[in-house]
Formats: sequence, C-alpha cells, structure tokens
Amino acid sequence: MSIQYGKTITYGEIAEIIANQRGLAHMSAQAVGGAVGHNKISIIVPCHRVVGTNGSLTGYAGGIDRKIRLLTLEKADMSSLFTPKRGTAL
Repeated sequence: MSIQYGKTITYGEIAEIIANQRGLAHMSAQAVGGAVGHNKISIIVPCHRVVGTNGSLTGYAGGIDRKIRLLTLEKADMSSLFTPKRGTAL
C-alpha cells in the first residue's frame, strides 16, 4: 500500500524490501509475483502498480487490460512498459 499513486515498482524491488525487513539475504521476486497476482483485494492493495523488472505488465489478477486502464487513469509513466506476448497473466 506504500506504492505512490501514479508510480510503479518491480517485483524484484518489493522482494528486496521484504528481505531487508526480515533480515534475509534474498527473497524471490517470483514468490512476490505469485502473492501479488493472487491478491483478492487488488483495488485496496494497488497491485496494478507492480510490474516486471523488464517493464512487463504482468501478474495482475484483474487482467492486463484493467491494469493498463488503472495506470493510465493515474497518469503513470508507461513509456517503458509493455504487454507480454504470452503467459498466464493475459
């Protein structure tokens, strides 16, 4: 919930923050992605603001189209973001 309106963060950045908070040497970005992708209250917890390290708009339970609409509504900089060609998040 600390991701600012109109900003994005990567799964890897979240994994690093959590690892630091828990005193761990490493946390899997993939594990974070799994948790984010299965969030049942994705409007309250802004999962649409989480993107892949390479700019992929993946991992949103509400669907990629909705994720794009929400980021557009927030006027997020989407110049480096893209919709993946294949995957389970489509």
